[in-house]
Amino acid sequence: MPPIKIPSRKEVIQREKSSGKDVAAIYPIHYPRELFRAFDVHPVEVWGPPGVDTKMGSAHLQSYICSVVQSGLSFYLEGGLKEVKLILVPHCCDSLQGLGSIFKDFVKPGQEVLTLYIPRGITEESVRFLSDEIEKLYKSLARVTGRAPARERLMEEILLEEETDALVKDFYAGRKKTPLSSREFYAIIRAREYLPPRDYARLLQIAPRQSPESGPPGRVGIIVSGLLPEPMEILDVIDEAGGFVVADDLACCMRRVYGKGAAENPFKRMAERIVQGPPDSTKGGSVDEISVSLTGLTEATGARGVIFYNVKFCEPEDFYRPMLKKRLQNKGIKTLTLEADINQPLSQQAITRVRAFIEMLKGEA
Repeated sequence: MPPIKIPSRKEVIQREKSSGKDVAAIYPIHYPRELFRAFDVHPVEVWGPPGVDTKMGSAHLQSYICSVVQSGLSFYLEGGLKEVKLILVPHCCDSLQGLGSIFKDFVKPGQEVLTLYIPRGITEESVRFLSDEIEKLYKSLARVTGRAPARERLMEEILLEEETDALVKDFYAGRKKTPLSSREFYAIIRAREYLPPRDYARLLQIAPRQSPESGPPGRVGIIVSGLLPEPMEILDVIDEAGGFVVADDLACCMRRVYGKGAAENPFKRMAERIVQGPPDSTKGGSVDEISVSLTGLTEATGARGVIFYNVKFCEPEDFYRPMLKKRLQNKGIKTLTLEADINQPLSQQAITRVRAFIEMLKGEA
């Protein structure tokens, strides 16, 4: 099967700029993609990126800040964001909030730096708070771009994102019959971080969907939980050890596949989608909510184990993990915890532990 050609971030940025659109750099995790697109601003997400020399960023950050933020600041300081018009830093954790403050108060980029506070918990108050935050972000974008999209334009982009989320859910649902390696599958999933929705929908449509087998024969279903699968070598190691990633609980992937909103007010509808999305440590989801979600995911996919793949020093994930492991183990679900730095290759120790974990699951099959 020939590999699917996925355009690079750089290619997409140049294409969108040549079409007259502005480009925004978006730091993790939750934000309204549709709002930016209504302003003809193309959002491109910055999850690190991995493999960056973090020396420049380290001059502004404590050594115990997670490598996503370390890399994200270093990438900017090296000139990696010179093509963008503005920067958004959602306040999803203390490290990201600190990054926003560093940009605004110390580094002071030439681009406009915007922030977005994400509420904790799934409540009506959370929806109201985030709705107000998104409306403030609308006013900031209007000031920066000189544009003011009408309600109809906002709703058009909201509906397009809702359609795209439905396509992603369908793609996930067919994972066990998709003849793609774990890395190939997640390269497609993660292309949404920078592809326009219609381009992304076409990518999903051309991706292979059906295999004669229900999952690769003899392989063990695995769920990966954490922020992001970087370095992506982890996916190759799982496959080579006889595993098969059937689903995920990753902040860059499944946790941001939102449902449909119900409100007619576009700001409230965007807020509903984020607040009522999958439970997430950075949105203050309860241990009960997250453990029920993970348990349901293992039952629905037939996964035999969960790998907690944690970015070093990610406090929101670290706070939850011990309790989640206990809940899952009480349900008979085996777990493995790995810690990674997105700027370092996967250690031999981590590779050995993954292989041993999957061998154990095979022995219990």
